[in-house]
Amino acid sequence: MDIRPAREDDFPALCRLDSYAADHLERQAEIGRWIDLGACHVVDAGGTLAAYGVMTTEFLGQHFIALIVVGAGFRRSGIGLTLVRHFQDSCRGRKLFTSTNLSNHPMQSLLLKAGFRSSGYIDNLDEGDPELVFFYPAS
Repeated sequence: MDIRPAREDDFPALCRLDSYAADHLERQAEIGRWIDLGACHVVDAGGTLAAYGVMTTEFLGQHFIALIVVGAGFRRSGIGLTLVRHFQDSCRGRKLFTSTNLSNHPMQSLLLKAGFRSSGYIDNLDEGDPELVFFYPAS
């Protein structure tokens, strides 16, 4: 398993991997922008893209894991945690944030396992499903 920055030629595979991107052109545009910015990293499992994640500084100027997507056939294998730890290790700021919906229990569990702490919530992003914010004290 190898984690590396996404390349332009990864774009079609990332759009296939991300089920939300299949029906949402704005997500496809975001993926392209993240690749161009160097913010998108992929997990290559023997020549197959198994997951991707995005870390930016677009959250109030703080490092922020904006997205973790793990392909359906690779879930519950530890790849998501490996990708989060990759971002923790590569964060050059003193703080690392991320968020997930209240309904996304697997991601909450992963973040707690990775040492993140709850840091509040945001209402009114997804109707009836608050966004939980998590913090990790990066070094």
